[in-house]
Amino acid sequence: MKGCKEIVEGATKMLVPAESLTGEAPPRRPAFFNPRAAVTRDYSVLAYAALLDGFEGPRTLLDAMAGIGARGLRAANESGVDRVVLNDLNGTAVEIAKESAALNSLKGIEYSQDDACRFLAEHSGRGRRAAIVDVDPFGSPAAYVDCAARSVMHGGMLAVTATDLQVLNGLWNDACQKKYGGVPIRVHYGNEVAIRLVLGCVWSVCARLGSNMSPLFAESDMHYYRVYVRIEKKTGTGGLGYVTHCDGCGQREAGGMAGSCRLCGSAVRVAGPLWTGKMFDSEFVKKMISKVPEMTVDCSCQKTLEKCLAEAGMPGTYHTIDETASRARTGPPKLADAIQRLRESGHAASATSLDSTGFRTDADARQIAGALYPVKPRQT
Repeated sequence: MKGCKEIVEGATKMLVPAESLTGEAPPRRPAFFNPRAAVTRDYSVLAYAALLDGFEGPRTLLDAMAGIGARGLRAANESGVDRVVLNDLNGTAVEIAKESAALNSLKGIEYSQDDACRFLAEHSGRGRRAAIVDVDPFGSPAAYVDCAARSVMHGGMLAVTATDLQVLNGLWNDACQKKYGGVPIRVHYGNEVAIRLVLGCVWSVCARLGSNMSPLFAESDMHYYRVYVRIEKKTGTGGLGYVTHCDGCGQREAGGMAGSCRLCGSAVRVAGPLWTGKMFDSEFVKKMISKVPEMTVDCSCQKTLEKCLAEAGMPGTYHTIDETASRARTGPPKLADAIQRLRESGHAASATSLDSTGFRTDADARQIAGALYPVKPRQT
């Protein structure tokens, strides 16, 4: 197609708008494609393949906002998806997707040019739901969660992207409350609070529909927050709560509401309601890791997934080395050394996939300070 260039992402050939490969910000015309999001698509094909490993039922993917079809075409070519339906309002994007499918001799690809919610509503009835539904909008996914959840079969996966980072990170709390049902706080671990707000929104919608969602995997990359959840028939027992943060001593809690810090008694800032349960499913992440050698994905995927596996059973929320060092008014130790010191002090500790300088631990703020920055006795 005129104005397009052929590239290879993963193991899949694609035609992409040539200007998207040269400019700082990918143009939305003639069709949107972000080459910098290749790693997020790597995680997608790994997650799809992990879900479909042993899956019973039609192996169908609905890509509600497919653009030029990069994610859906890779799923068909690399993840074992038998049927992919690519939908986008942009007719040019759909035509580019068709040509890319032909480049790879892909079968089982269908195309739709419609509003995302109308498209998803057509697949919400019995026998029409999909194993995987992917919603990747510009900005907030909140308006699409209801119709997306209705179009996933029980036991299937819903994948949701949020790119409205300013809303989710505390610049416009009123807008966040309206879209996600909760408010954030501006903290070092703000991306985790944002992800938990998105998960809380999905949980609330599923609860209203009489179903449940269980998080499988989450990622924070560039300006993307992305969550993968399993939709289940059984109703959930709950998972919403609050994150409280103390600026006085650095203590944070994920769970119930509190007006003051349990360590120092200072007033706390509160985020929520949001999801306070696990963000990673250990068995699912293990399956994703097992798929890495079988696929052509970025070398960073394996290391990140191993961090996800290590932190899966750890408490939310994470701390950063720079934050703890600033509070202690000293230089930060190496992350590996900090984790080792916490373990030697009798605490569980692991790195987090959400921040290169972050760690999770069951130690409270005072115990962290004591393990990482012990007060040396004065010499007499």
